[in-house]
Amino acid sequence: MIAVDGLAVEFSGTTLFADVSFVINEKDRIALMGKNGAGKSTLLKILAGAREATRGNVSIPVDGTVAYLPQHLLTEDGRTVFEETAQAFAHLHAMEHEMDRLNKELETRTDYDSDSYYKLIEDVSALSEKFYSIEETNYDADIEKTLFGLGFAREDFARQTSEFSGGWRMRIELAKILLRKPDVILLDEPTNHLDIESIQWLEDFLINNAKAVVVISHDRAFVDRITTRTIEITTGRIYDYKVNYSTYLELRKERREQQMRAYADQQKMISDNQDFIDRFKCTYSKTNQVQSRVKMLEKLTIIAIDEEDNSALRLKFPPAPRSGSYPVTVEGVTKKYDEHTVFANANVTIERGDKIAFVGKNGEGKSTLVKCIMSEIEYEGTLNLGHNVKIGYFAQNQAAMLNDDLTVFQTIDDVAVGDVRTKIKDLLGAFMFGGESSTKKVKVLSGGERMRLAMIKLLLQPVNLLILDEPTNHLDLKTKDILKQALKDFDGTLIIVSHDRDFLDGLVTKVYEFGNKKVTEHLEGIYEFLQRKKMESLTELEKKN
Repeated sequence: MIAVDGLAVEFSGTTLFADVSFVINEKDRIALMGKNGAGKSTLLKILAGAREATRGNVSIPVDGTVAYLPQHLLTEDGRTVFEETAQAFAHLHAMEHEMDRLNKELETRTDYDSDSYYKLIEDVSALSEKFYSIEETNYDADIEKTLFGLGFAREDFARQTSEFSGGWRMRIELAKILLRKPDVILLDEPTNHLDIESIQWLEDFLINNAKAVVVISHDRAFVDRITTRTIEITTGRIYDYKVNYSTYLELRKERREQQMRAYADQQKMISDNQDFIDRFKCTYSKTNQVQSRVKMLEKLTIIAIDEEDNSALRLKFPPAPRSGSYPVTVEGVTKKYDEHTVFANANVTIERGDKIAFVGKNGEGKSTLVKCIMSEIEYEGTLNLGHNVKIGYFAQNQAAMLNDDLTVFQTIDDVAVGDVRTKIKDLLGAFMFGGESSTKKVKVLSGGERMRLAMIKLLLQPVNLLILDEPTNHLDLKTKDILKQALKDFDGTLIIVSHDRDFLDGLVTKVYEFGNKKVTEHLEGIYEFLQRKKMESLTELEKKN
């Protein structure tokens, strides 16, 4: 379907990647992998036609369609959610209008024997054939089904897009892409703004309905479920594995071990030859042999070893000061905004050492209850914090509270105490602030970089109740592994709001589900909860049928 041949990208004298070639076939489900800065998003933009390569080309069939969902969107206002989503079918409406125009022209013309009249007939015939070959679609029903799947309620359909946050606008853009049914769908971090139920719906759609998919994602469960092929960008080239992400990791480990053995053998060979050169360079009878070995070493290509991941780096929270037996007790708490009830009569009891997840659709009250616990908003009912509870809180707005005038290193150096002061550079490197990045001023950081920096600050605070609201949205897979292990080792109490199933798996043992204005306790891990929820959903569907 799409042929990539000899692509290279260079800027400022640096080669991002070179001589990249591969083919995207129908039904391919490709995960594009590599560390941050390897060139994944750049390659996706080139495939989408949003950026040009320095060399090489991308070949797409004449009738082929490629749809691209970037990480960040600039959307226009002026339409309702339903009207904007219906723009997915604008090209079909345009074809209908063009067919009507050409048919009317045929009706009015009388020059039946002219070349232009025959050309007009050919145009009408070709356009009609193309239009009627498209599968007949109930546009309104498809739009509704897709919007529901991505988490919109029916009352949202008539609201202006300007009323929605960037994350919800991203969903509208995603809905338009899915409805167009393109030959290839390119997705850059599509799950960052979706809740668990919407992610599961998207997975099912991509598996069962999409023709070909190329995705960049830090959501391991999502990538593992939808992809059957992994293309890794590393050290300026690609490796193409016909397997999903988990199997790719095993094969990558084997490949790197082979590279290290080959590199060690090559280094020994270089050392042995250099010893011979040094030993006999002044011996006349050995001149030819010495010169031969010098030339051989000059022409030698040193074996490259793939970039090592840093997931082995262990980070630890400071020991948690001992709190009371019940850090958080919620009894009959209700939260309303005017006439709108977010949740009613919520009861939550969190024991010391609990690691729990708040899950549910967006807008059902997860972050609202967190704000109640933080005393940021008022509520009805009783909510008590236990003895000596010290809260460490991470949310999207934590990034905005950083001091713009400090460097990345100074920001962490100001809060680091004890042994960790000797490991600040390792800590920054683990969160992608290695090398010169640590000298950047906070004010020049992107939104994602600021969030990662705020997360590092939280790692260094001596607290006994950690509350994390969507902490993994801007972390890559390696960094998430580091954070997850640190949270597993944390000896305090943890509340985490997240849609990242793989991150929650093995980390939490209790789930609070938010939905239908209720908060429901489930004494189980995230996958047991999701498995049972899916069974309940099927039962509900059968009842409706």
